[in-house]
Amino acid sequence: MTSGGSGAHRRAYIDVARGVAVLLMIEAHTTDAWTRAASKHTVAFRDATILGGFAAPMFLWLAGVAVVLAAGRAEARTGSRAAAVDGICRRGLEIFILAFLFRLQAFIVSPGGHPVTIFRVDILNVMGPAIALAAVIWGCVATNAARVWLFSSATTIVAMASPIVRAAPWVDRLPTWLQWYVRPAGDYTTFTLFPWMAFVFAGGAVGAVVASARDARAESRVQAWLALAGAALVALGFVTAARPSIYAASSFWTSSPTWFAIRLGVMMVALAGLYATVRLTHVAPRAAPFARLGRSSLFIYWIHVELVYGYASWLWRGRLPLWGTALAFATFSTLMYGVLVLRDRLTGGLDESPRVRPSAGRRWYWRWRRPVRHARADVG
Repeated sequence: MTSGGSGAHRRAYIDVARGVAVLLMIEAHTTDAWTRAASKHTVAFRDATILGGFAAPMFLWLAGVAVVLAAGRAEARTGSRAAAVDGICRRGLEIFILAFLFRLQAFIVSPGGHPVTIFRVDILNVMGPAIALAAVIWGCVATNAARVWLFSSATTIVAMASPIVRAAPWVDRLPTWLQWYVRPAGDYTTFTLFPWMAFVFAGGAVGAVVASARDARAESRVQAWLALAGAALVALGFVTAARPSIYAASSFWTSSPTWFAIRLGVMMVALAGLYATVRLTHVAPRAAPFARLGRSSLFIYWIHVELVYGYASWLWRGRLPLWGTALAFATFSTLMYGVLVLRDRLTGGLDESPRVRPSAGRRWYWRWRRPVRHARADVG
């Protein structure tokens, strides 16, 4: 498996980045669910919450990167841009449907909740439509340069409009279930399209830049420039956060474009760092567990949430000191990786080769989304 190079090869550092996002996701959920109330007022808990908060934007952003890389490969293979767009849109629809199946599973496995929770808006509800929109944006133009500008414009518009849209009176006239996708509605909304789908569009812009690199040397230059651009975004975010807001109503930690810019910049710098670590220092074999987690992140997401928040952990839920939660997080992450290895051994699942034949249990999925079979545009 190669960490760079042409679009014909799977980029291992992107899988590694997604694997890091998996660990951040588990950290966020275990810290939230298992830490006792007294420890939730400490600086350490605040910092752990901020760190875990990068999981969701990383998943969405890397999904946007994958959209462009997958669409480019599909177009090269089929000779049809429309077929590439169709394949990615189908994947977005699949993820949207999986969002409701995931909630239905949670409702059945942990009974007692209200049936309306099946329609709660979570990350998959946002990721699916955002991936489909990103595919349409990709298909509107024919060059990577044009796609960078188009995705960047879409990102800026969504991020800047988020505080305005959330406070807009016309949202009240939408059907209730649709309002949940636009502005927060208590327990019925974990994520909203504004600003979260902007991370997918931002990933599309980065993916178009990466796709323009035709060899390892060019990709190294691309990553260097992305790191510089990311650092500039972080600086811009901190500078603007220190100034009076231009919005009548805006929250730094939720709808603010400044926090959006900071998170996006941090992720761009982090991705460049992972690229350098995996490729330039030749640690790819040691990074393989992270890549394995990254390639199966949807599977880990699907099974771990119920284990963290469901009956399986009720004995220690909300009862651990922060250091105890940290130990439990490490143990649980190891367990999740062990489950993943066991699954792959039992089913003959994917190994480290980017083009290995899928397991029997996944062939239906592989055949259905054949136009984009060599790249993942989802949580995992």
